[in-house]
Amino acid sequence: MQLADKKIKLSPFDKSDLKLFVEMSMCPQIMDHISKPLTYDEAKTLFDIRSQPWDIKSDGWFSLCITEIESDEKLGSIGLKIVNHEAKIVEVGFLLKQSAQGKGIASRALELLNKYAFFELKFNKLVAYCSVHNTGSYHLLEKLGFVREGCLKQNTLLNNNYVDDYVYGLCKSAISSR
Repeated sequence: MQLADKKIKLSPFDKSDLKLFVEMSMCPQIMDHISKPLTYDEAKTLFDIRSQPWDIKSDGWFSLCITEIESDEKLGSIGLKIVNHEAKIVEVGFLLKQSAQGKGIASRALELLNKYAFFELKFNKLVAYCSVHNTGSYHLLEKLGFVREGCLKQNTLLNNNYVDDYVYGLCKSAISSR
């Protein structure tokens, strides 16, 4: 399985994606709005979990590597996790290495994943969470039609401080009616 547009492709994690995943997971700037940077061993363990085979009944993350087609450079990761099987709701999340940020890569990747989630996997709703301080992420979500559904107070512990998270949602009916 591979999703692609003219510029990027998304493909399930394989062993060749470990280096990028560890690099991003250990980077304080990339992890600034997510969690404390991981150690190498923590990142490797998480990669091993995230690269397990996935199917529609899975409870774990379906993780994909974002690769630029022209250069074959690995730029980041994106994924989804089913949070409610019965209601067909999935959480989406994404990470980009710093050199790929601000170039529309995350937008392209999220659009590809949204279409796949709604029209191939037949999910009804996508949700995303991000720190209220992560302006890049929430602007991207809003640009792609996600609606801010609330603010979860002191939802995440980052750098020994509790931070608020926005919760966003995008329903299939909202895209179908466009």
